[in-house]
Amino acid sequence: MEQKALFTEPWYSEVWFTEYLFNEAAWAHPNVRYLVALVPLFFILRWAIRYFTNQKLAVAILDNNIKKGVLPYFIWLPNLFLMLFVANIILALARPQSSNEHVEQWTEGIDIILMVDISLSMKVDDLKPNRLEASKQTCNDFIKGRFQDRIGLVIFSGEAYSLSPLTTDYDLLTEYVEDINFDMIETRGTAIGDALAAGTNRMRESESESKVIILLSDGESNSGNIDPITAAQMAESFGVTIYTIAIGKEGEITTRTGPFNIPQTIVNTLDETTLRKIADIGKGKFYRVQNNSMMQEVFEEIDRMEKAEIKESRYKQTTDYYYVYLYWALCSLLVWLLFKATPLTNILQD
Repeated sequence: MEQKALFTEPWYSEVWFTEYLFNEAAWAHPNVRYLVALVPLFFILRWAIRYFTNQKLAVAILDNNIKKGVLPYFIWLPNLFLMLFVANIILALARPQSSNEHVEQWTEGIDIILMVDISLSMKVDDLKPNRLEASKQTCNDFIKGRFQDRIGLVIFSGEAYSLSPLTTDYDLLTEYVEDINFDMIETRGTAIGDALAAGTNRMRESESESKVIILLSDGESNSGNIDPITAAQMAESFGVTIYTIAIGKEGEITTRTGPFNIPQTIVNTLDETTLRKIADIGKGKFYRVQNNSMMQEVFEEIDRMEKAEIKESRYKQTTDYYYVYLYWALCSLLVWLLFKATPLTNILQD
């Protein structure tokens, strides 16, 4: 039986001495319950002391003159009810109770824009299975680790496209990330400046104290209408922190990006200088990753640095049920007093 069901039972229900009595979590001082086991020992010791210390008068009575009846078997009744009284007092002191704790967590939150390069060079497989898929998987892991942060998505190639506004719908975000592919933008090239401008545009109306852009690219800015440095300065004016991640190796790379999966050597150019300057302007940090594990480590570091403080409020309502055992103690005491206040005690002792 569940603990909540026990609380609906009346005080005279047997569940208070069966299921509830052995429910460890239902007591403020659960160890006090074990003192009940000492109550019979105390009364046995009390009886033994009286038995061996009371004066006895030797009387010669023949066995055939002794009449046996059921009355002598009830001689322990007064002590039994007195033991029940003490035992229930102990249970009441153990403070049976129920607690209903409600925890509310909240955070001021951070606004984060993830910018993913989908130019054709992201097909290179120096990261597995390729640069784009590795970036997508890491972005999804990052999204799943956030709490109450608004996250948006920007993809770019020869142009930039805002794929998702700032949102806390992480399930929807992960679906958007999974759907990213090379055919979403027809214009070829790498428009880093336009991507920064699109991300900054999403941040313009943000009231968050912390705004972050994470830019992933494997090339140099060779397309678009806005210079990357100008776009970075514009983002910085809105209080946006920029982290830039340069993906892949630079120079000659052997890859299988062709239609027939034949190994071929390509020359990868990466404008590391511009990406470093963008990060400096945005008061962020530049990273260079050349494999999947490095990519994961970079996002883990950013995750630690850009973590909002989680606050919580706890509301705890405690209901005591000691009165149940006090009622039983009172009933036991009244029965014991009944024996003491009437000839029943003398009859049982005689």
